[in-house]
Amino acid sequence: MILEFSITNFLSFKDKVTFSMLANTTNGLDDNYIIFNGRRVLKTSAIYGANASGKTNIFKILTIVISMLRSSNIININEKLPITPFKFAKNTIDKPSEFEIKFIVDDVRYVYGFVADSNKIHEEYLYYYPNGRETKIFDRTNTNDYSFPQKDEKILNDIASKNAPNKFLIATATNWNYEKTKIPYKFLSVDINPFNYLSGLKDLALKEYLKNDKELKDFALDFLKKADFNIEDYKVLETDVPNDVLAAIPDFVKAGMKEKPKVFTAFFKHKGSDVELSYEEESMGTQIIFCFIPFIMDALNNKRVVVVDELDKSLHPYLVEMIVQMFNNPDINKNGAQLIFNTHDTNLLKLNILRRDQIWFTEKDDKSGISDLYPLSDFSVRKTENVLKGYMLGRYGAVPFIKNDFNLWEEE
Repeated sequence: MILEFSITNFLSFKDKVTFSMLANTTNGLDDNYIIFNGRRVLKTSAIYGANASGKTNIFKILTIVISMLRSSNIININEKLPITPFKFAKNTIDKPSEFEIKFIVDDVRYVYGFVADSNKIHEEYLYYYPNGRETKIFDRTNTNDYSFPQKDEKILNDIASKNAPNKFLIATATNWNYEKTKIPYKFLSVDINPFNYLSGLKDLALKEYLKNDKELKDFALDFLKKADFNIEDYKVLETDVPNDVLAAIPDFVKAGMKEKPKVFTAFFKHKGSDVELSYEEESMGTQIIFCFIPFIMDALNNKRVVVVDELDKSLHPYLVEMIVQMFNNPDINKNGAQLIFNTHDTNLLKLNILRRDQIWFTEKDDKSGISDLYPLSDFSVRKTENVLKGYMLGRYGAVPFIKNDFNLWEEE
């Protein structure tokens, strides 16, 4: 589970900001967190803010970090890293970006971080806390200067000699079968799943359905039933790309294909009718939720972290709330899966759904272009307060200042 992550000089975040999944000591909605080693770790968090305030940049940064870690072992040593510093200040545009994440795997706490620009990794470190004590796995400074625990120094020096300035040692060490980096690397590269566009999940999702897994089918049909989609069955088909379409693909592209490309589609049977509707005939909301269902089940079963940009896109507010409540429900989320998302769905701004430490805001300074990130718990908010109304009135910031002559949320 993610405990917190920090960002400095990355996209619109000039100064260090920290997003936390650690619950504070206030009581209420106790099902919304899990206790690990005395720490209350939240299962869900929602991020609100005006358009262009930095909400999506948080998810972009997580996606970039995970992508860099996943591809570190296969990139060319001269390849640039996809890191973009804050560009609206002279003192940051040529400085490296910083990222740090704290997380728990199998009841052990880890801290991983790095400092890098597009050319190289300047610093990198990995620590863990077996028996509650900080223990160094590795520390990297000045790109190629490494520090290791004495008992592992020989093997890690050998691995470090195979590393490159633009490659992450956590990935290189795991690739060379070093045991102490395997668990944290798997969490960072596999167990955090960022979804920037749910609408782009079609092929990945339909491949999961094609496995004909009874557990997934039961889960999907139960979900669709509870969400009132009027769907009682479905089937997923895989076919070859038609020859006329294949002929239009350039030869150099086809040469790189390991096998003939496939087309995936689904058909749905609705209650009260024997007529099947194709995937393309269903509404955008049905398509999106059908494609998201396998990843919801996977997260719940395997303790994964699901990170979604615009969870509410094309989905009814009640459906968004249903997904959030599934992750908060200890009878459904038994393993500590997490859901982090941004949204404009104000239906969730109720303190009987989310705690104050589960609601976050982004706001961008219109003069400097700097984004800030902060939780609702930074404000003195009563448990009986109408958070939705307060948010729309701008009490917590993070709303656009529309220049017009009326205010729909003007206080009475």
